[in-house]
Amino acid sequence: MFTEIRKVKPLTSKRIGVFGKGGAGKTTLTVLLARSLQRRGYQVVLVDADSTNLGLYSALGIDQAPEPLMDFFGGMVFQGGKVTCPVDDPTPLDGAVIDISTLSSRFIGNDQEGIHLLTLGKIGDKGPGAGCDGPISKIARDIIIIGENDLVTLIDFKAGFEDSARGVITSLDWALVVIDPTVAAIEMASSLRDMVRQIQEKKLPATSHLDSPKLVEWAINVFQNATIKGVLFVINRVPNKNIEVQLREKLARKNIQPIGIINEYPEISLAWLEGTGFGKGEYDQEVERIANELEVVETQTGEL
Repeated sequence: MFTEIRKVKPLTSKRIGVFGKGGAGKTTLTVLLARSLQRRGYQVVLVDADSTNLGLYSALGIDQAPEPLMDFFGGMVFQGGKVTCPVDDPTPLDGAVIDISTLSSRFIGNDQEGIHLLTLGKIGDKGPGAGCDGPISKIARDIIIIGENDLVTLIDFKAGFEDSARGVITSLDWALVVIDPTVAAIEMASSLRDMVRQIQEKKLPATSHLDSPKLVEWAINVFQNATIKGVLFVINRVPNKNIEVQLREKLARKNIQPIGIINEYPEISLAWLEGTGFGKGEYDQEVERIANELEVVETQTGEL
C-alpha cells in the first residue's frame, strides 16, 4: 500500500512582509495578494501589524476587526503587560508560535474566501504616555502561525521604515516593497534593500544602549540568525504608461527590477472611501502575475 505524497506549494510556511511609504498602497497590495494566494490553494493568514491604520478588515469585507493579539499576549509593557519593544528588549516573545486551528475565534477574522485575519493591536486607544508601538513590532517579529496545510503568512506593516529598523525583517522570508510614483517611495525601497543586504552580510546591530550582556547576546542572535532571503518590489498606483516608463527608468538607475505592476484604479480608492471590500477587477489579473512571480522566485531560491 502506497501513501500519497502531497506536493507542497512553493510559498507554504513562508512569511512575507509588505512595506511601503504612506499612501503607496501596501495594504491594498496585501489584501489583493491574499485573495490571489487563497485562490491558488494556499491557506492565507493575513497579519495586520499596522499600529495606526484601522481599515484592513473592511477591505477584506469583514464586519469588524478581531480582538488584538496584544491582548492574547497580555498587553504592552506600558499598560502593565509583558510585551516589550524589541529595541529595548530583544529577547524572544514567549508563546509566539500560534496554532491557528486552536486559537480562540475572538482573535480571528474570516472573510468570505476563507482568509484568516489576525490583528496585533492599535495605539490610538491606549491613552497618553502609551503611544509607542514597539511592542507591536515585537509580536510581528516573533509570531509564527502554524496549523493548516499550505499555510502562508502575509504581514502588513505600518507605513515607513521604523518597523524595519526594529528588526522585524530578520524573521521574514521575503520583504515586499510597494513603490508608488514618488521619489520618497523609490528611496525607501532602496534603503530597505540595503538594510537587508547588510543583515545578510551579518552586520551586527547597535547594542551600546543595552546594559545587559545577555540582551546584547540576544540582539546579535536575532540578526545573525535572520531568515530573510531578499527584497522584492511592486510598482503601484501608476496612472498612465508615461509615468510607468519614467518610474521604471528611475528604479533601473537604483538597480531595482519590479516583479509586477498595479495600475491606478478609481474603484479601489472608492472602496477605501466607503469602507467596503474590494470587488473583482482588472487589478486581480495584475496581482495574479505578482503571485506567480513570488512562487517562481521562491522556487528558484530554494534550488540554489
